[in-house]
Amino acid sequence: MGKFLKAALMVSEWMDMIAVCALTFMMSLTMADVIFRSFGTPIIGAYEIVGLSCAITIGFAIPFTSWKRGHVYMDFIVDRLPQRRKTALMVITRLMVILLFIFIGVNLFMLGREYYVSHEVSQTIRMPIYPFVYAVSLVCFVECYVIFCDMLKVLGGYHE
Repeated sequence: MGKFLKAALMVSEWMDMIAVCALTFMMSLTMADVIFRSFGTPIIGAYEIVGLSCAITIGFAIPFTSWKRGHVYMDFIVDRLPQRRKTALMVITRLMVILLFIFIGVNLFMLGREYYVSHEVSQTIRMPIYPFVYAVSLVCFVECYVIFCDMLKVLGGYHE
C-alpha cells in the first residue's frame, strides 16, 4: 500500500508544479500586458489566456492541496466525537467527495467532447478550449485517487 500512496503523492506534486508554472505564467502575462498597454499596444488575447490558465492553476492545485489537507476543515465538531464515529464520518465524507468529483469529471469530459466536436474556440485568439476542459476533467479523477488514498489512511488509523 505504500507504493499506492507514494504514487498519489508523486502525481499530486507533479500537478501542483504545473499549477505553479501556470500561475507564474499568468502573473508574467498580466504584468507584460499592463506594461505594453501603457505604451498603447496591449497583448491580444491576454484576458482569454489568463482565464484558461486560471482553470489550469486552480484545477491542478486541488490534488496536492487535498493531500496536504490544506482545505478548510471543521474540526471543532468532528474532534468531539468518539474515535469510531469520527472514522465513520471521515470515510463517509470522503466517499461523498469521490462521488462528487466523479460526477464533475465525467460531466467535464462530456463537455470537452462537445467542445471538440463543435470546434469551440476562444473569441479573440481562436484557441481551442477542449484541451483545458479535458485537463480539468483529468484532475477530477486524480482528485478521486488522492481522496481514496486519504480514506485508506483514515481507515488505517492515520489522520490528523
